[in-house]
Amino acid sequence: MIFKWFDERLELRKFKDKFLSKTFPTHPTFLLGEIALFSFITLVITGIFLGFLYEPSVKMVSLFGAMVPAAYASVVKTDLLPMGMIIRRIHHWSAMIMIASILVHLMRVYFTASYRKPRELNWLVGLGLWCISMGAAFTGYLLPYSKFSTTATSIAYYIAKSVPWIGDWISRLVFAGDFPSAGTVPRFFFMHVMLIPMLLVGLIGLHMLILVKQKHTEPNSNKKKKEAEGGRRLIGIPIWPEQTIISLSFYLFLLFIIVLVATYIPLNPIENYGPPSPGTPVMRPDWYFLVVYGFLKLIPGDLSFSILGGNITPETIGGVLFPAFTILVFALIPFLDKGKGKGLQNYTENPLHRPFMTSFGIGGGVFLCMLVVAGYMDVLHLTARTMSIYIILASTAAWSISYTLLRLYNKKRMGEDNDEA
Repeated sequence: MIFKWFDERLELRKFKDKFLSKTFPTHPTFLLGEIALFSFITLVITGIFLGFLYEPSVKMVSLFGAMVPAAYASVVKTDLLPMGMIIRRIHHWSAMIMIASILVHLMRVYFTASYRKPRELNWLVGLGLWCISMGAAFTGYLLPYSKFSTTATSIAYYIAKSVPWIGDWISRLVFAGDFPSAGTVPRFFFMHVMLIPMLLVGLIGLHMLILVKQKHTEPNSNKKKKEAEGGRRLIGIPIWPEQTIISLSFYLFLLFIIVLVATYIPLNPIENYGPPSPGTPVMRPDWYFLVVYGFLKLIPGDLSFSILGGNITPETIGGVLFPAFTILVFALIPFLDKGKGKGLQNYTENPLHRPFMTSFGIGGGVFLCMLVVAGYMDVLHLTARTMSIYIILASTAAWSISYTLLRLYNKKRMGEDNDEA
């Protein structure tokens, strides 16, 4: 009776027949996108709880007899509440999992060539989601306003100031003036809880809309199945109710894993670092920024020059030009690798059958992983020159070895196909 009442007004049956009857692929790698979506949902829920308790201000207040910034005091008080610390940890680890799952999802799309026509736009949307997710994590980094978080954020401030010609304008726009200032925390709080979530919701909605329109790519093994089942383009299970039940079960399992990790693995202990002070603690950014951090450590500190009145510093090279160039390369991949055919590609390709692109991805991945290692040069007692040599050798070896092996594999495969013919 209730469904009939809503159906007469909202035409729910038409919505069900048009959207909920669509099929979802059964391959487990397609759940990577769901991990990112579910992590975002968890972030929103826990973020609402934390937002009620957080005070985005640096005014000095009393905390256990000491005068500390209000932002820092509100986070300490949150940790002391029943379930307060565990919810803050869940929020933190959900962000880590969201960024990681988007990255792994992009890797799956890359190695299976699922970015080709007509899915170039969705590749760019996914890349944008990854970048904005890291922006969300970055803006949340400062909010506890401890010595640790202000030191980490100060690195980004000097990177923003190093942008040629417009660095001062960008840094004042993002950081509300010089860092730290009274307006920095409110500005970051606004970006973290309003601006960036709106961008994420918009991009997620656009991603899903394009996905519904274009449908998922399918494994090549589905070509024969498609012919046997009447020529349906996508083989899988209906979204309602089968996939919905699977997704709900998967979300509960993911939430269990996040809570388990949050229970036993602590965050940066802000009570130990204390509020901001003139001292600079030894710290490293989280893993998703270690690539940039490692690249910055490889650049000589005295490397600087001017171009048309704009100053190029080590921060410009490592913190602006290198990330921008890397993202540009990722963005151009669908337009440089169009495949042999000019038609639409609705099936995934076997990575073993794509020697150049697969080896390029492996070599690039090793290069970026070695930059993460470069972030620990001081711990490993390595000089920047030695680390640079290791990076070049490792990435070149990974590319050349994988390319050679894949070429040999494909020659052997083609030879066997010719013998069968």
